[in-house]
Amino acid sequence: MRTLVEAMPLRDRPAWRAEFRPEHCNTAELLAAIVGGKSQMEIALGMVTRFGTLRALVVATTEEIMSVEGAGPATAARLRAALELGRRLGTEVDQDAPVVGSPDDAAAILIPRMQHLEQEHLVVLVLDTRNRLIGEPAEIYRGSLNQTMVRVGELLRPAIRANGASIIVAHNHPSGDPTPSPEDVAITRAMVQAGQLVDVEVLDHLVIGRGRFMSMKSRGLGF
Repeated sequence: MRTLVEAMPLRDRPAWRAEFRPEHCNTAELLAAIVGGKSQMEIALGMVTRFGTLRALVVATTEEIMSVEGAGPATAARLRAALELGRRLGTEVDQDAPVVGSPDDAAAILIPRMQHLEQEHLVVLVLDTRNRLIGEPAEIYRGSLNQTMVRVGELLRPAIRANGASIIVAHNHPSGDPTPSPEDVAITRAMVQAGQLVDVEVLDHLVIGRGRFMSMKSRGLGF
């Protein structure tokens, strides 16, 4: 009898997806790519069922990991090593990272990247507790934005992954006019509220035009 991964087309298999589109993988797929082997999906799904959250898996003992059917010592070692690498990455600080202490600082980073884009792009800047930029701006969406398609959790995910303290969200208006729309205000309000629930502060939402920008927080829009 074929296992789950053997029954999958190549491009649906966790290893392929983790190599080419890791940001689109769910937790079970990422775990399966680490576990490897013919029964990787069964083991990964067992992990998700057994522990529920990555946080619970991070603190699990080797014996607890091995309590999942099919998970042996090698599987437990690979998982614990991968999770520890992720933890260390989240605590690394780039001393040369720019400090984003104002909307102008954020705009100086984003305007050159976004002012001439022909489609709307939505990006997130993740900051640490000292307002230093963690990594590169993370692109979350591309295309016309509306509240229905924007999943607030996706906006917060880069900060949660990087152990960030706060975020600045930005999107561009291809027209060049940075005036926020009512939809921009509604999205901002939703993400500010969601950030409060997971302890990630949304510092601002910038609308980028050609050579100029608007800070929604400074206008009291959505905050």
